[in-house]
Amino acid sequence: MALKHLHNIEDLRQAAHTYLPRLVWDYFEGGAEDEQCLQRNRAAYAAIELLPNYLVDVSAPDTRTTLFGHTWRSCFGIAPMGLQGFARAGADLMLARAAAARGIPFVLSGAGTASIEAVCAACEHAWFQLYVARDQAVTRDLVRRARDSGVEVLVLTVDAPVHSKRERDLRNGFVPPPRIRWPLLLEMLQHPAWCLDKLRHGLPRFENWAPYAGADASAQAIADYFSRQIPFTQTWQDLAELRHEWPGRLVLKGLLSAADAQRAAAVGVDALILSNHGGRVLDSAPSPLHQLALVRAAVGADMPLMLDSGLRRGSDIVKALALGADFVWIGRPALYGVAAHGQAGAERAIEVLQEELELTLAQIGRPCVSTLASAGELLCGR
Repeated sequence: MALKHLHNIEDLRQAAHTYLPRLVWDYFEGGAEDEQCLQRNRAAYAAIELLPNYLVDVSAPDTRTTLFGHTWRSCFGIAPMGLQGFARAGADLMLARAAAARGIPFVLSGAGTASIEAVCAACEHAWFQLYVARDQAVTRDLVRRARDSGVEVLVLTVDAPVHSKRERDLRNGFVPPPRIRWPLLLEMLQHPAWCLDKLRHGLPRFENWAPYAGADASAQAIADYFSRQIPFTQTWQDLAELRHEWPGRLVLKGLLSAADAQRAAAVGVDALILSNHGGRVLDSAPSPLHQLALVRAAVGADMPLMLDSGLRRGSDIVKALALGADFVWIGRPALYGVAAHGQAGAERAIEVLQEELELTLAQIGRPCVSTLASAGELLCGR
């Protein structure tokens, strides 16, 4: 379907579903175990009502947001997502360029399929998500490469200390290291555009891990190496050491506990991203939206608090900001766009959310996002 006919994130989702074979769709769309966390993430936003205020001049909406000394055009960015190259060749770079074109930040996943160096060349203000490797020398080198490439913000993700039980992937045989099994090949042939993309470009590689997997390692060999290195258990001492080694901004992603947040602040992290990994790790985890007020009370007003997981509408962004978030991150919405229509689709996803964000701000009489933290428009359920 043409981009002009895709009016919301659900439209992009359906377009991506049509494009992607089941194996890949289930990997991106699925969650852990019974996928109840996925449902809670959406239900958390649906339960919140916005009380409008009228007779306000809303002719000039202002969504600009300053974060770490840089003013972005809006108050949301593109979260790190692994294996994007399975959706479409070059997807990481397409998302980085789309974010740069729309003036919002992009975070390259530690399990991404583009190198740190390539993303930094494509996106002036790139962030990098670090997964700590079993081999400490590899972790140190990833940090060095990020620093030398000009990464401004390092995002340490801590909410996946072990492999989660994602049952869609187990049934499909798509488990680390990922291998495509013969029974699913016939279904893949029903998605000729995706198949042609892979025939042209080959299977994606974990590009950031290729230098450590051995000379001339194949995509499969690199994936095998990656699966031996990740996940690896981290400790608070590891965080303290990384804080000492990394000279730039350090963001901790994946905390949900107020006590953990207080401890992270004491270590010296610059900001937190509350996250349950998009429902992909602990099926019993709470929604980050539900934890926001507790964490804010624990760390105070000065610590930048961000969140992800479950946002699908511009109104969801407004709700998160009004409840105390300083910034939010979208994952699957951007992935739907890039899977369906490449960079243009990613830009369409950003455009849709921006339009809905501005529309919601106008409808509640708060044309400037900076006023949302004290807005008082929220009615939490009935």
